[in-house]
Amino acid sequence: MANIGKDHIVSAYGDELVALAQLISEMGGQVEVAIENGTKALLKLDRELADVTIIADQRIDDMQRKIDDMAVSMIARRQPMASDLRSIITSIHVAADLERVGDMAKQLARRSLKLEGLSLQPTFYNGVKNMTALVLRQIKEALDAYAARDEAMAIEVCNRDDEVDAMHTSLFRELLTYMMEDPRNITPCTHLLFCAKSLERVGDHATNIAERAYYLKTGKQLTSDVQELHRTQIKP
Repeated sequence: MANIGKDHIVSAYGDELVALAQLISEMGGQVEVAIENGTKALLKLDRELADVTIIADQRIDDMQRKIDDMAVSMIARRQPMASDLRSIITSIHVAADLERVGDMAKQLARRSLKLEGLSLQPTFYNGVKNMTALVLRQIKEALDAYAARDEAMAIEVCNRDDEVDAMHTSLFRELLTYMMEDPRNITPCTHLLFCAKSLERVGDHATNIAERAYYLKTGKQLTSDVQELHRTQIKP
């Protein structure tokens, strides 16, 4: 009977770990949709889609709280060790990053409402569209790396963050040029500058998630490993 009870506890614990991972996956899917919808609302000035995105942020916030509560409860009741503890703690950090990405999606949607009635040529949006495509790829692959415990993919995501930063800088300069060419562009381009910054921050959170995935797999901090590699490479 004692063994049966122990097996039941182990099985229930395993189910809880699986449920936690599924919640992270579900939250990640909702965040990806939020970014897509927020950007579409911006590019098409779609008020209805903007409202949907803003409302969806509450569900994302609720999911973060649910993940936090579940993780804390598991730590208190199960007293996990080693890789299990790492997995539970990492889920809290990843949920926090996803919640912030949801906030960025909401900001994009709110900016679209402020752009209503302002005339902007389609070319003004090209940079935002391209940056969104790159950022969405970053988020998707960071979540895939986390789910698969894929350290190589995590490293790739982190390495591509420089591309996101470079695209943000390029877009910043482009929008400033439009503003200098015609003062009437100042207000709408200023809103787009804030949108570009929100997308850049999404890229940062994708990098954070990728770093969590690397830590989950190796038990090491990715930044520390990279710095150590650089130190090794520059030794005479």
